[in-house]
Amino acid sequence: MHIIRNSIPNLFTLANLFFGFLSVMNSAEGDYKNAAILILIGMMLDSMDGRIARMLRADSELGKELDSLADIVTFGVAPAMMAYYSYFSSFGIIGMSVAGLFPLFGAYRLARFNINAVKSSLKYFTGVPITAAGGLLTLLTLFQLKMPGFVFVIAFCLLCILMVSTLKIPSLKEIPLPKYGIIITLFLGYALYIVFKKEQHRFPYFIYVAIPLYVAFIGYQLVRTKRKNSTK
Repeated sequence: MHIIRNSIPNLFTLANLFFGFLSVMNSAEGDYKNAAILILIGMMLDSMDGRIARMLRADSELGKELDSLADIVTFGVAPAMMAYYSYFSSFGIIGMSVAGLFPLFGAYRLARFNINAVKSSLKYFTGVPITAAGGLLTLLTLFQLKMPGFVFVIAFCLLCILMVSTLKIPSLKEIPLPKYGIIITLFLGYALYIVFKKEQHRFPYFIYVAIPLYVAFIGYQLVRTKRKNSTK
């Protein structure tokens, strides 16, 4: 029973990594909307695994390492592949090199965070987290056809720099809602917009399972926090 309990958060983390892999596959096939939705699901899972580990008292060093590896795939490689296939591929080796900067900067940011995690404050992150940067890059890639190319390139490079910068970003860890709620909310809005346009058949059924489960998880977190505060 103890082994099963400790494995549950890791299963969420591995699922996050798997959806990142599926996103890469969809980008390679030119299906960027599906690739974005799969990254959205990865973000949901990423925001849940740590909280589930704390709820089950199943925190472990293995889980922390898995989380970093999953993040570099789902929020580093997958968004960069979206950007490459949808825009940078037309510039040949130069475009490939530029697109590759995103996971490189993201990996450096994760490594720096891991070695400084004990020293860092709970109130802020140093540099933009790779999850937030990957989510923003995914949104930018979806709408890059509606903006000048140089704007997209500048935004791409800016996100890379912000990840490794020393800028203090509020962590919002003390707020009961799962982290990166703003970006996830934008993604949810986009997904619901797609459904509203009656294009459901084009998208993976994962999204119709993930959204209700995630909303239920948020609701549970709010109720749990309210009960905890009322007992103090």
